[in-house]
Amino acid sequence: MNQFDRPETFDPQALRKKFSEIRTTARDEETATKGIAELTPLARQIALQFRADTYSPAMITGLIRLLDFSALFAIGYGINAQYVAPTFAQLPVYLGILVGGSALAVAAMQIADAYQVPALRAWLRMTPRILASWAATFGAIALALFFLKSGHLYSRFWIGAWFIAGAFFLVAERAFIAYSIRHWSRNGTMERRAVIVGGGQPAKDLIRAIEHQPNNDIRICGIFDDRDERRSPNVIAGYPKLGTVDELVEFARLARIDMLIISLPLTAENRILELLRKLWVLPVDIRLAAHANNLRFRPRSYSHVGQVPMLDIFDKPIADWDSVAKRCFDIFFSLVALALLWPVMLVAAIAVKATSPGPIIFKQHRHGFNNETIEVYKFRSMYTHLGDPTARNAVTRHDPRVTPVGRFLRKSSIDELPQLFNVLKGELSLVGPRPHAVLAQTQDRTYSDVVEGYFARHRVKPGVTGWAQINGWRGEVDNDEKIRFRTAFDLHYIENWSLLFDLKILFLTPFRLLNTENAY
Repeated sequence: MNQFDRPETFDPQALRKKFSEIRTTARDEETATKGIAELTPLARQIALQFRADTYSPAMITGLIRLLDFSALFAIGYGINAQYVAPTFAQLPVYLGILVGGSALAVAAMQIADAYQVPALRAWLRMTPRILASWAATFGAIALALFFLKSGHLYSRFWIGAWFIAGAFFLVAERAFIAYSIRHWSRNGTMERRAVIVGGGQPAKDLIRAIEHQPNNDIRICGIFDDRDERRSPNVIAGYPKLGTVDELVEFARLARIDMLIISLPLTAENRILELLRKLWVLPVDIRLAAHANNLRFRPRSYSHVGQVPMLDIFDKPIADWDSVAKRCFDIFFSLVALALLWPVMLVAAIAVKATSPGPIIFKQHRHGFNNETIEVYKFRSMYTHLGDPTARNAVTRHDPRVTPVGRFLRKSSIDELPQLFNVLKGELSLVGPRPHAVLAQTQDRTYSDVVEGYFARHRVKPGVTGWAQINGWRGEVDNDEKIRFRTAFDLHYIENWSLLFDLKILFLTPFRLLNTENAY
């Protein structure tokens, strides 16, 4: 036996440190795609088949927990309102029992593993666990009422009817969910889409291992490999090789891909590094397959696809429920901002229209999430016949193209307020890396030519304001250092995102806008 086959002789921290170095080097040395790699007709056809969004298992199970809590509460409340009709003074106590009981039931089913996807599929087998969890909840309620010596104060009929009705609901709901999951699996609504990076026998073994998983939710969309047909056949385990790694970047921007799985041995560090230099800019999970390696680490060193072990290289930023929380944050604060700022926007619109001919709103194509092109709204600040939709020529101090009203709007950032409607449409976030014009450049070079890893800013939705802007990096970009610093701050934001971080940036934005040094 090789010494590395024994877990106790190998420290997994050494491997984590090594891949941390690889990630850092990838960020520092990554050669971002300067142009668009041309996909083959087959690759483009397959990418277009996967344009629709999917729902991850984490999202589905989270929604089912929310459904269970809401439905159990509603059932108990409905019976209570019809039979008990509590007084206003009694209502808070009954509501406390309803909320506590519903939450305890969800927690009990979570402990019983009733929210795992395989359990949701096998509703008949899980019915005893579901009913046991529901019964344990009522046992806990009865015990609490007994020790509080208050059981005689509450209706036994209500508690019994809630138990029976809730049990019928949970069984019927699980049967319906099992049917729905099978339907969602067939039509692709509930699946994780993966691309295999690397070909040959390792890719074939990986595909077979994934396909043999019970209740497999992984949809393999294709294989990408730089090697020619002699070392990597064009069809592997029934899946076509769709192109090179450079083409994979474009494929992942056209399709909705969740995961890239690299099928290379851990010892191929140089080749892994070359792949990461190209792939880390994508908003996907990147995993290194570890099922066929001789190295064996402690179980906590791995994540798993089914039962196939993987080593995590990159995680998709702001995924699953984090993305839901951020979207709710955006909608709420955008509506608040519109409610407070509509007089300012109305005055700005009148001023733009009254002082120069042309439209009130200026629309410009900019880079959005995952490098998609979006149309961003601004109050027009330039003379119409001198406008520059491509933003090839950055606005400078005393720029003759800018109207007098436009100069004030730009300095105060009032010209950006229409982007609140982009936020409500879902094209922008309130906080994130600022979207740049598609053809924006400095000193005759596009930003992607200046900054290695520039496109990694697009792993999240761009924002109306951002970490770079409140740290002074707003306005004119007239040298390479300015765009490098902006990108560095944007990447820091992506790596350290939280709702509290967003709230901090949002709170500081009005104060930092007072610094108009670089805003022309």
